[in-house]
Amino acid sequence: MGRPAALPVRRDAVTYGGLGAGVLAVSSAAVLIRLAEAPALAVAAWRTGVAALLFLPLAWSLYPKALGAVGWRTWLLLLLAGASLALHFAFWIASLSYTTVASSVFIVTANPLLVALGAWLLLGERPRGRVLGGIGIALGGGVLLAWGDGGGLGAGGRKVLGDGLAFLGAVAVALYYILGRRVRPSLPLLAYIGPVYAAATLLLVGAGVTSGTPLWGFSGRSLAFLLLVAFLPQVVGHSLLNWALGRLPAVVVSTAVMAEPVLATALAWLFLGERPPLTTLVGGGIILGGVWWGVRRG
Repeated sequence: MGRPAALPVRRDAVTYGGLGAGVLAVSSAAVLIRLAEAPALAVAAWRTGVAALLFLPLAWSLYPKALGAVGWRTWLLLLLAGASLALHFAFWIASLSYTTVASSVFIVTANPLLVALGAWLLLGERPRGRVLGGIGIALGGGVLLAWGDGGGLGAGGRKVLGDGLAFLGAVAVALYYILGRRVRPSLPLLAYIGPVYAAATLLLVGAGVTSGTPLWGFSGRSLAFLLLVAFLPQVVGHSLLNWALGRLPAVVVSTAVMAEPVLATALAWLFLGERPPLTTLVGGGIILGGVWWGVRRG
């Protein structure tokens, strides 16, 4: 990938406000995906496909010169970011069929240590001690949250499979954040997310067709929730996170996203009846404290 020159950092109220709004929006994904009642690849393809149809034409019309000046190395990084996003969604959405929202979302958002290591080695962004401390605090709370959530949707092997899929999703999204931090500062937001979402969509649709997964023909109810998944967590949420990657280190953005399991658990309690035990509530409070420490002090 090559280590670039020092990347820009902007710590202000607008940056943190956009980051917080992005985390809030992506936290709705797990519940909306459950309510959609569609195959994992179909949900992922709809999620990125709607966003690509919205953003790619805008990118070409608003930033033709910026996209025309993109070299082959940057195009390769954009394609890799799209592939990482596709793998992240495919693994993580599949995990929701085997384990609970709390366990799945905690595991997939426990990626900042991977991001911290990768961003240090590949981008030269050495994480501060307080950021790592915040990650450690949040991970401790996440362990408590997931332990209290141990029952899962299925017993034994089903939950292990779900947790394993969520972990693979965490690895993929860590690479997605690192690639986004590498490319985003050099491109306008739409010129970045348009090609990335399009690349992810092509891979997901190809995987769905190859595997025989139905990608359309859903009920009106499922279609409504698929569109909500596309617009709220993707068009709004992921786009704001990518915007933040142009202004903040990748590890700070990924640390902020560790608040997602707390918000997702609250939404699952409200809409799915997955009432969290006391240990989950306590763990959620610790996670939020760790996120505050890591982001505020980072």
